[in-house]
This record gives sequence, structure tokens and C-alpha cells, in this order.
Amino acid sequence: MKKVLIFLSFVLFFACKEQPKETAETTTQDVAKEELQKPANTFGIVIHGGAGTILKENMTSEKEAAYKAKLKEAIETGHVILKNGGTSLEAVEKTINILEDSPLFNAGKGAVFTYNETNELDASIMDGSTLNAGAVAGVSTVKNPINLAREVMINSPHVLLSGKGAEQFAEERNLEIVDPSYFYTEGRMKVLKRIKDKPNHADSKSATSFYDPIIKDSKFGTVGCAALDKHGNLAAGTSTGGMTAKKWNRIGDSPIIGAGTYANNTTCAISSTGWGEYFIRGMVAYDISAMMEYKGISLEEASKEVIQNKLTNLGGTGGIVAIDNRGNVSMEFNTAGMYRATMNADGELTIGIYKE
Repeated sequence: MKKVLIFLSFVLFFACKEQPKETAETTTQDVAKEELQKPANTFGIVIHGGAGTILKENMTSEKEAAYKAKLKEAIETGHVILKNGGTSLEAVEKTINILEDSPLFNAGKGAVFTYNETNELDASIMDGSTLNAGAVAGVSTVKNPINLAREVMINSPHVLLSGKGAEQFAEERNLEIVDPSYFYTEGRMKVLKRIKDKPNHADSKSATSFYDPIIKDSKFGTVGCAALDKHGNLAAGTSTGGMTAKKWNRIGDSPIIGAGTYANNTTCAISSTGWGEYFIRGMVAYDISAMMEYKGISLEEASKEVIQNKLTNLGGTGGIVAIDNRGNVSMEFNTAGMYRATMNADGELTIGIYKE
């Protein structure tokens, strides 16, 4: 009996002795797994200035240089903010301001005209760390719509404001208000008149027959930015003048969270550009994030699947720029070109216009 008790004591001793080792191993594995899931200690930024029928043979060397210079100025503005420890939200806002203030792009100063020869601007911004978001639609007196979108996000209980109400809120928040004539550019007006003078457009009552030729012949100058800061937080923003000759206060995807803009620290930050109706139907920006989260695939894989397959099969055209929580970038589009640029933590700059 004594021998049996001694034997059982040894068994219990070694069983208890091994348990902490297993627990320690399990804990180590769990910690390693958690570390792999954490965002890398890096930062980066990516921008677009619109996608569409952008062909080198239709571009003068002077105009190409002007676009590249403005893309460079914009992305370097955001990169400096990130490099100095600023937030991704600040970088996105200030970068988009540069593009909004340029007549080269269909946003802010360069906004296209509606059928009634007015300007109706849309914008949105999203914070990936909180999923908070703000957006505005159909404003015509706010110099920088992206700034108003951020004010809506931070200083209102709402996500989306439109028209006169959004402009009233802008005045209350002391944003810069301009006369609608500020947005007038001769080039945009000439494009509108050329469209309206076409026989098939003048008396068209069908939305599809009216817009199809415009879509095929135009480029989408929407601007957008996605950024990852040193704190591991993602943000994205988009700003646009919408579609040339749009009617009935049409609103596209740019101010729609999940379609034109989306950011989530778990996955990525995205800004879209293209035929907005299809981006809304496909919830393109969110779909890319969801595929990463639920299928466990990379940003590159998700972007290609959504843009080259899902969006294309739906009949939509356009593209996205995106950055994930480890600094990987995607600039995916199914059109002839997309104004785009990206800059990483090492200061490496890439600028593109055409499909390469």
C-alpha cells in the first residue's frame, strides 16, 4: 500500500510539474499571434485625383507635368504631417485641401458644373480608430468641403448633412465661405456646354441615355486620400464636384460612407473614384474591408476582386486607393488611367497617371 501511494505521488508531481510548461508554451504562442496582428510601427499615405479615360495621347507634356506636380505637392503635405507624428485624419484633410484648391481636379475650385450651370460639392471623411465619420452633400458655398465633413464628424451628432443645412453648419463652425462664383472655371463650363449642345442630350428625358455618353467620354476627377499614422490609426477622405451635367441634385458615392470612403483600423482605409451609382450599389469601399476581415485575404487580393471582378461585372468603372494597417498600399482601377501617388515611411514616392 505504501508503494502504491509513493507511485501515485510521483505521478501527481510530474503531472503538476508539466502543466505550467504547457501553459507557458500556450501563452507564448498567443502573445506571438497577437503581435503578428498588431499594426507595424510604420506610416504611409496614398492619394488619387480621379479615374477614367485618361490617355497619354490626349495629354500634353505641360498638362501632364502640372498634374504630377500637384499630386506631388499634395502627398508631400500629408507625408510631412505623418512623419512628424501627426494624425492620419489631419494628413488626409490637409492633403485633400491641396487638391480641392487646384482647378486641375473635380473637387473644390475645379468642380464640374451641373446641368443648371451650378456647382454642387460632396465630401466625406472617416476615422479608422473609432469608425466615426462625417459627410456633406450638395454644398455650393464652402471653399473646402472636406473640412466641413470633418466638422460634421467631430462637432455634430450626425454623419451626413446636405445643402443649405450643411452650409449653415459650416458658418456656425466658422469655416471659410465663398461666393459660388469662386468655383467657376472656363474649362469646366466649356465641357458642360459641349455636352448640352449634343443633340442626344438636349431633349433626353431618360437618365440612362443622358448619362451613358458622358460617362464614356469623361474622366472622374474626384480626389481622395487614405493614410496610416505612426500611432497605427487609419483614416480616409474623399471630395468631389460630382458628375458633369448632373440633374435633380444627384449625389454620388463620395459622401456615402462604405461606398466612397471607409476606414477601419482592423483592416484598411479606402477612397473611391468612378461612376458613383455603381460604387454605391456595390458598397465598394466597405466590401474590400469586409473581404479582408472575414476572408482573411490581403488588401491587394481584396481590391483586385472587388474592382476587377465585382465592380466590372456590375457594369461600373473607376478605382480606389487604399492602405492597410501595416502600410501596404493598393491603387486598383479598371479604367484607362487614374491620377495617383503613394509615399511610404522611407520617403519613397510613386506617381502614376496611365495604366502601366
